[in-house]
Amino acid sequence: MRYRIIADSSSNIYNEDRLFSDKKQEYVSVPLKIITDEKEYEDNETLDTAIMVEDLRNYKGKSGTSCPNVSDWLDAFGDADVIYGVTLTGSLSGCYSAAVQARADYIESHPEAKVLILDTLSTGPEMELIIEKLIELIEEEKSFEEIETSIKAYMETTHLIFSLESLKNLVNNGRVNPAVAAVAGVLGIRIVGKASDEGTLQPLHKCRREKQLFRIMTKEMQEEGFKGGKVRIAHCMNEKGAQLLADHIRETFGDCDISIRDCGALCSFYAEKGGILLGFEG
Repeated sequence: MRYRIIADSSSNIYNEDRLFSDKKQEYVSVPLKIITDEKEYEDNETLDTAIMVEDLRNYKGKSGTSCPNVSDWLDAFGDADVIYGVTLTGSLSGCYSAAVQARADYIESHPEAKVLILDTLSTGPEMELIIEKLIELIEEEKSFEEIETSIKAYMETTHLIFSLESLKNLVNNGRVNPAVAAVAGVLGIRIVGKASDEGTLQPLHKCRREKQLFRIMTKEMQEEGFKGGKVRIAHCMNEKGAQLLADHIRETFGDCDISIRDCGALCSFYAEKGGILLGFEG
């Protein structure tokens, strides 16, 4: 029996990721693309994201993103017997709908296969938590039906909070209200928000000072029911800020299971330089 977990690249987890060392299930990352009039960036493990971010900061033209199509998902399915697909929020991307269509096509040609496609209503580190939970459930040798029930219940308990210095790319691609974005980056103001229950980006607070930022984020964690457990942080060229946030979370909640990783291309495109994404269990 071949198990395969597949996620679009907004998870920041690529094909040779540490999560899948010595695991029986396979993993495939399906890349999104960042596109300008001059260049195309494929979100994979070979891309130098820092160079892309700097290129885009200096670029004055239009830029946008492109999600994997049905054929991309089918290629990623391979010929696995049991497949779990994990996608960026369907409210802001076509990844989920393309994966669902790929599932229908795959089942038609592989009638014995079992395929579950999950719309995370989120991105980045919250997707990472969901992928980790899938690994755990598969390793426990639960049935496909048990895993479907358990993972959907788990997804009700996970959350995403973000801190952004700039919302330029989000505004230009219709992801947030321009009026909200107008204050970001002015006099050092950051926007703190979350992934809503509908899978949209919901701005919550404005702040200037770093200590205030960390207090706001940990308060939001408390309000979402965090009492300790897994925390996954992704940052766009802001390792120091991510580490300081992790330290503040430990000071507030005690010892927690925290890990930090760089944002990949898609998350970096929207988080922009200095952005921090925080996924956690509620």
